[in-house]
This record gives sequence, structure tokens and C-alpha cells, in this order.
Amino acid sequence: MHLLVCGGTGCESQDSSKLTNFLQVIIDKKGYKDEVQVIKTGCFGFCEKGPIVKVLPDNVFYVEVSPKDAKTIVEEHVIKGRIVEDLLFSEPNKVEKIEFQENMSFYKKQIRIALRNCGLIDPENIEEYIALEGYEALGKVLTEMSQEEVINIVKDSGLRGRGGGGFPTGFKWELTYRNESEKKYIICNADEGDPGAFMDRSILEGDPHSVIEAMAIAGYAIGASKGYVYIRAEYPLAIERLTKALKQAREYGLLGTNIFDTGFNFDVDIKLGAGAFVCGEETALINSIEGGRGEPNAKPPFPAESGLYDKPTSVNNVETFANIPPIILQGGDWYRGIGTEKSPGTKVFALAGKVNNVGLVEVPMGITLREIIYDIGGGIRDNKRIKAVQTGGPSGGCIPEHNLDITIDYESLQSIGSMMGSGGMIVMDEDDCMVNISKFYLEFTEEESCGKCTPCRIGNKRLHEMLNKITEGNGTEEDLERLVDLGEMIKSSSLCGLGQSSPNPILSTLKFFRDEYLEHVQNKNCPAGVCKHLKHEPVEQHTVQ
Repeated sequence: MHLLVCGGTGCESQDSSKLTNFLQVIIDKKGYKDEVQVIKTGCFGFCEKGPIVKVLPDNVFYVEVSPKDAKTIVEEHVIKGRIVEDLLFSEPNKVEKIEFQENMSFYKKQIRIALRNCGLIDPENIEEYIALEGYEALGKVLTEMSQEEVINIVKDSGLRGRGGGGFPTGFKWELTYRNESEKKYIICNADEGDPGAFMDRSILEGDPHSVIEAMAIAGYAIGASKGYVYIRAEYPLAIERLTKALKQAREYGLLGTNIFDTGFNFDVDIKLGAGAFVCGEETALINSIEGGRGEPNAKPPFPAESGLYDKPTSVNNVETFANIPPIILQGGDWYRGIGTEKSPGTKVFALAGKVNNVGLVEVPMGITLREIIYDIGGGIRDNKRIKAVQTGGPSGGCIPEHNLDITIDYESLQSIGSMMGSGGMIVMDEDDCMVNISKFYLEFTEEESCGKCTPCRIGNKRLHEMLNKITEGNGTEEDLERLVDLGEMIKSSSLCGLGQSSPNPILSTLKFFRDEYLEHVQNKNCPAGVCKHLKHEPVEQHTVQ
């Protein structure tokens, strides 16, 4: 029997380690040490209900488990075979208990590819990764495939970069491969900085070897012998597990020299970022690795031509890499068979905000926002009315209720003024003020701007000043027009993606919630009661079609 205990950051903050230790001590004391294993895994995804304990082979899924429940689980379930009813999950607003993970609405519509091993294996034990086809893709690539064949299978899959831009991964690898150089580099972008986003962190905490294997595959494909994982220093658990995984991979001969006796050499180093959001942009990230300021460069040249140390470089994010080994093993057609024609595969989202089932979800492209929020997320807390969903973090837009049936893919989200981004998805209800939400995101991007280009450095400051003016009761209707004009100018003239997308929350809320802005400037009233300088007179909320 195995007791899988969630060891992700969220559960760790709720005494998951103490729970793991208590379970082990009690099992040892009862004399079941050789028959029952306690395994600390990565994130199960269902963060709202952590800590989680899954019992195998019974497949029973316990939620909100505290250290004091350890004795009950061992004495009742492990020894007597009785399910502990009090620790089972029940759907929001329902009383019946659910024993099995696959029967929960939170998991029913998910397809876990990037998250396939999270919550299933011990991320600090390479043998568990190997037992689940780990490093088989690398072995196949090095012993059976040419560089062009590897690139073509990734191109055939249609995999697009999951870091926000959505650039075709195979095409990026091909560009880097075709630029000849005695030295090339692979970089994994783990500088996840969106408020409320924790997709990449969870993958590195729960399945670090999948990223290491994929980086080696990419290295072979483009002709690189060196890779870097650029990860923010605020992710100590991810860094710890990644460091252990790299050490194990070297010990097993899966990194280093002459991998699989093929003459291929590849190794990976970790570079810590200082938490600058702009370093999620690939040229700013490269400058940071080189020891310079984290500022973006004008493009072209693109990193595929002249990147790290002026050598051809391919930069992909954590989630993108996590998809590579399954694609190599199961084929490009298999992956393209999931999702939509232009956006194949799955996408991981950090579902947060005013939703019942907060957590990490991996869904096929083409699913609707409504399905994610109501079928997977369990609806809005306290049965309140949904007002908007923010996708794409500070770079995205706020999507109103009447657009919830839009499909999740790159083109559809862009068509309504939002974007996929790296995968943040924050749900807002009737108690949220959309003007204040815009100000929150703009405060973030203004703070995180590197200051290199004037539109972003000065323009965002002026936008923030106007929003402050509006929320303090001094705004005018002319200010609303100025917000649009200045926002469009910043989008069209900023140097990098941070400035080019920073006005999106303002522009989308002005488009869909203009009545709320007008209430602020005409009647000096915040209907949600959030803006403390304004009076609060609740009015019926509606969106402009």
C-alpha cells in the first residue's frame, strides 16, 4: 500500500511535512513499515482542498487532511480497511461524499499531460520517474532519430509556447538549429511572475525530471551542449527539488558527457532571478543570465540567431518543455488530436479568485471559460454572481459574463482583448470593482517596468495617475477617453511585451464595464464599495454588449 501525500508549496504551508512524518511514525510503530510506504509527491492540483492524501491501490482520495488525522487514516483505513468518511470530498452545495479522484468534477474534464506525474511520483526519486517512461524519449531521440526528425515531430504536434506568446515550438527549434555556430544554448524560462500564477512552480516541484529530459532533447535537436534554468529565487522548494534532480540525472549518466553512449554531451545549470517580472521576456532574461540589467533588447536579431553570449539560443518555458517527452513517445499526431486545429494540446491554468475549487487545472484547448469556472471550478463562492474573469495575468484582459462561452485558444482570447498568457485565471464576482482591478494590475506593471523605453516607463505612470484620480472621485469623462488613447499608444510603441500588453486590463474593462467607470466619474460612486473615497450605492450590474 502507498500513501501519497501532497508536497507542493500550498500543502507544505499547511503542515503537509508534519502530516507525512506523523503517518510514517505511526506506520512504523504499528509494524507496517515493510508493507506501507508514505510518499511525498508534488501538487495534486486541488489546492482548495489540501493537504491531500491518496491511498493506493484503493484509489481513495482524502482532502483537507491535518496531522491529527494521521492516526485515524492508519488505524481505520490502512489496518482495518475502513474508509474515513469525514475526510472525503463533497461537491460544493452537496452532501454526498466522493471516494475517487476521477469522479470529482474538478478532475473529470482535465487531461493531464504536462502535469501527468504531479501528485503521482516522488519528485526527489529519479527511479520513480524512470518507472513511468522517464528518459525513454531522450533515449529514443539519441539512438533512433536525427535532429531534423526531432524538430519535425515537434512541428507536427503543433505545440505552441506556453509562456504567453504562443510561438510554435518546433519552428523556434528549427530556426536555432539552422543558425550555425560552434556553441548554442537551451534556456528554460521558469521566471513565473504573474500574480496568482503557479503552473511552472508546481511542475518543477512535482516533476523536475520531465523538464530536464526535455531540455536535453531540445539540446540535441538544435545542437546545444549547455542549458540553463532561469528560476526566480522566491521558489525555494522548486529550486531544491530541481537541484536534486540534476544531481541524480548526472549520477545516472543522463546528463553530462556521452549520454547513452551516443557521443552527445549536455548539462544544465540553474540561474536564480531576483524576481523582476520583465525577465520573463526572453531577451531581458538572457541579459540577466549574462550578469547585465534585466532589460529587453530590440528585435531582430532574435535569440535563435543571437542570444546568450551572442550565440543561437532557444528559450522555452517550463510547461512547454513538460509536453515534449510525451510528444516524442506518442507522436505529433497524437498531440494534435487534442485541442483545436490552431491551438493543439492542453493548457495548464492556475484557477483562483472567487471560485469554489481553487487549484491547478490542465484542460484541452477549445474548452470554454464557463466549463472551467462552473464544471471544474465548482461555481462562484457563496452563490454570488460572476462579474469577470481575468486571463493572462497583468498582460491580459477582463472577460465579462456574456463571453464565458468563448473557447480557450490563442486566437479567441485575443479577439476579445485578452490573451492566454502563461496561464493565470482569476475569477471576480459582484463585489469586485473593475476600476480598482485595473488599477491593481497597472500598479504591478508600473512597478515591474524596467524603464528602458519611454512609453512603458512614463505612459504607465500617467495611466496610473488617471486611475487614481477616478477612484478618488476626481475623474471626468474626458479622462476615460485619455485612458483609451494613451493605452493604445503604449501598446503600439513599447519595446517589449510588458509595455505592449500592460494597458489590456484598462482597455478591456473600459470596453465591457464602461458603465462602472461612468458611475465613478459622473456620480462619484463605487457600486461595489471598494473605492474608499467614493460613496457606495449598490446598483444593478450589467455589461455593455
